[in-house]
Amino acid sequence: MDRVQKLKFLLWTLVGLAAAVAAARFYFGLGATTNLGDGNAWGLWVGFDVMGGVALAAGGFIVTATVYIFKLERFHSIVRPAVLTAFLGYAAVAFSLLFDLGLPWNIWHMMVYWNPRSALFEVGWCVMLYLTVLSLEFLPVPAEEFPRLAKVRSFLVRLRLPLVLLGIGLSTLHQSSLGSLFLIMPYRLSPLWYSPVLPLLFLISAIALGMMMVIFESHFTAFLYRRKPERDLMASFAGAVRWVLVLYLALRFGDLLIRHQGLYLFAADVRTFLFWFEICVIAVVPLVLFSIPKVRRTREGQWAGAAIGVFGVVFNRIDTGGLAHLRPNGGFYVPAWTEVAISVGIVSAATLLFLFIMEHFRVWEQRPVDPLADPRHLPEFDEVTTTWLDVHAIGARTVYSLAAVVAAAVGFGLLTANAAQKQGIETTPAHRARGGEVLWIDANLDGTGVAFKHDEHKKRLGEKDSCVLCHHMNLPRSKNSDCASCHREMYQAVDVFRHDWHASPHGANIACYQCHTPGLARTAATAVRCDRCHKDLVPPKSLIQVKTYVAPSYVDAMHRTCLGCHRKKAVEKKKPEMTQCAWCHKTRPEEIQARDVILRGNSVSTGSPILPPPGN
Repeated sequence: MDRVQKLKFLLWTLVGLAAAVAAARFYFGLGATTNLGDGNAWGLWVGFDVMGGVALAAGGFIVTATVYIFKLERFHSIVRPAVLTAFLGYAAVAFSLLFDLGLPWNIWHMMVYWNPRSALFEVGWCVMLYLTVLSLEFLPVPAEEFPRLAKVRSFLVRLRLPLVLLGIGLSTLHQSSLGSLFLIMPYRLSPLWYSPVLPLLFLISAIALGMMMVIFESHFTAFLYRRKPERDLMASFAGAVRWVLVLYLALRFGDLLIRHQGLYLFAADVRTFLFWFEICVIAVVPLVLFSIPKVRRTREGQWAGAAIGVFGVVFNRIDTGGLAHLRPNGGFYVPAWTEVAISVGIVSAATLLFLFIMEHFRVWEQRPVDPLADPRHLPEFDEVTTTWLDVHAIGARTVYSLAAVVAAAVGFGLLTANAAQKQGIETTPAHRARGGEVLWIDANLDGTGVAFKHDEHKKRLGEKDSCVLCHHMNLPRSKNSDCASCHREMYQAVDVFRHDWHASPHGANIACYQCHTPGLARTAATAVRCDRCHKDLVPPKSLIQVKTYVAPSYVDAMHRTCLGCHRKKAVEKKKPEMTQCAWCHKTRPEEIQARDVILRGNSVSTGSPILPPPGN
């Protein structure tokens, strides 16, 4: 088989495998086909498919700017392949979003229900508009094959410069906006990746990646179709990449040092290893290779440097999108094989489309010729069955189809019954607030939280009489029980009553008839009220009425309690900002300092009783 046929055989096999996983994804849901969860909502599909795909397509606006803005006509021969790569890259991003969205059928909501304050809104609109611009930029190429489209082609050619300018603006906007997405998660992203200049880092790395992708694609297609490599043109790109990489390294390390985050560079953590590996492949190795003139001018040196650099930038997007995230339970996200299969399948499908367009339209001056499709090529027979394999084109389609079907069957076989189940929500235990006059509310112990001025609130709201404004339940042998004693889960509702514990000989050891009236169905509705035994269960004058013993999550309980009062006070004091997130979730230095003082134990304890852990 020729190189092209071998590659297509492999790509169709990967597409078939991905098709099986895709069926499971849409039938069973995200939980059955990914390692994603509430603690790690973003993973490989966002990091690789979306952010990596957008960055890989950056070559389109770089080459068009080089030729049509800077008038460097010697690069004109690579405009069409670069625009085609960018178009297919963005199409793959839009398609991959369907896999990552929990409700993919609502993807159109962004176009109707606007949220201009969201970074995702800007990214989504920029991707849509830029995909449209790329399709208009590339449409003249297939239009050459259809005489009826001559006027359309002529109109689009005259419109080229405005389209190029629009494309450059849109592309640079959302390349940086993808970095802006992570500015809202300073405590979620590892300090080695989080930075206030993330948008700039994303833009610079995308420019480097775009040029390296052009080099990689040029040599790859030259090898595939046995064309003469464009070494001189690619050497110019390799020379420019050096300075972009130097700027990237200076900005990234300078930012870490200025923000005093340099100590994380040598921490004993798997993310530190990821960081150094990423720095080597994204910048150091390509920079060294492209800085040596002899290597920079050789086909092997250009290909190696570009391939390593492309892998490095994509790896950076995967790290930023999921691997470098700090999880509440301290775990580490590793993508499932099904996630990898989908990502590889989408790339394979895009590559097959690329090859199809290259072979059927005039992307190059001369279309690549399949040597086996030569009419003078002698017919081939199967060595075992001596069956005629028909004309080459039909025989190739038969082989590709068979490969995809077999791969899909293998994929369905690899989907185990355990994987095809909902994995549920990760449990995140809530911990008590700590401190004295000021309580540090950081129930999941992730280092972030709210410095709640407990004594100041108490004094302002009526001293001892104000306790019932928040403390609405007393656990047995307790007074003014703290929030985490009942709201034990950060993000899930919990059963406070614990029926099994009450009925167990190792728990309360209460017989059924002591709570349930004989002759009636044993339900919560027919059971006696809990306060018949626990007289002090609900404090007198409590404002929060306990209707069931299913306590909402800690996050919901805290927000409902605080916001209930803040909304009233905001109206009374005419301060609408009292209901905004930043009113309580402060990041001012004095608040952080107050938290550190509390964590060091320099404050006085509240004296709240220590309750036995659930189940004891």
